[in-house]
Amino acid sequence: MWNESSFAIPIADCTLATCPLSEAQVSYIPSLAGNALFLAIFGLLFLFHFFLGIRYRTWGVLVGTLGCSALEVIGYAGRLLLRNNPFSFGAFDMEFICLTIAPAFLTASIYLCLARIIIVYGQQYSRLEPRTYSILFVGCDFLSLVLQAVGGAFAATAHTDIKQGDLGVNIMIAGLAFQIFSLIVFMGLWMDFTLRVRRARSADARAEGEEALELADVRGSFKFKAFKAGLWTASICIFLRSIYRLVELHAGFGSAVANNEPAFMVLEGPLIIIAVGVMTAFHPGPAFKGKWAVAAWSFRNKGAKTDVDERKDMTQTDSA
Repeated sequence: MWNESSFAIPIADCTLATCPLSEAQVSYIPSLAGNALFLAIFGLLFLFHFFLGIRYRTWGVLVGTLGCSALEVIGYAGRLLLRNNPFSFGAFDMEFICLTIAPAFLTASIYLCLARIIIVYGQQYSRLEPRTYSILFVGCDFLSLVLQAVGGAFAATAHTDIKQGDLGVNIMIAGLAFQIFSLIVFMGLWMDFTLRVRRARSADARAEGEEALELADVRGSFKFKAFKAGLWTASICIFLRSIYRLVELHAGFGSAVANNEPAFMVLEGPLIIIAVGVMTAFHPGPAFKGKWAVAAWSFRNKGAKTDVDERKDMTQTDSA
């Protein structure tokens, strides 16, 4: 991308009629059918999540899924523009930055969901408080997003400045690597929580919090179990896709990995479509049977404070 061309015409002024494809941002013409299909799918998923988020008032999940879907739409629009003009810096920056950072928004939604799952089963099974999971991992996700965005900004404005371009890519690599590390730690803690719940239940433990008792009908439902399986599927898809993008960035824009469209069309778009798709099909709203707010935690104190706690406090106040 940043190699100074020996071709007489500046890259910005190139067209397919005047310059060889080897001077373009990518050494292939992006697929019309594939990229248009991905754009349409993410557009539909955006609309579905908008409706479901408003319907069930799952605001945190709504922001993350809409942010991811919107950036994917913009990214694939950039790829379609790149098809018309593969020499365009603007079209390349549009698809490169948006598609790289989009999944970070989705991982934030997943992190928020685990805090609710913990409250459904009982906080005594978790090594960390629900609010700690949300604040810690959403904070990590935000940091990885900032690194990727800053790196993307450096790369986008580098054009023929090789040093600045390489700096931007290295910053993006750091952001992606941190995102992968955070996902590994998150999935490890999630698995630990799952195993602790199973061991406790096999031992016939009944020491559940009041909010967990109120949500007993939620955790036994098929929709809730499907929702949890969907979250695992989404997490694994984002993890695999992030590894692919890390390898791609590390190899460089001129590498065979970065210029392999079949690999991109299999390991980028479909994995994120699956991730967003399962969070649409197994949305937390129906899974929680309208009790999403009951499993909420609060910033107001150190522990998680749910709607059950607040109603209990109000009852005690009224009876005093």
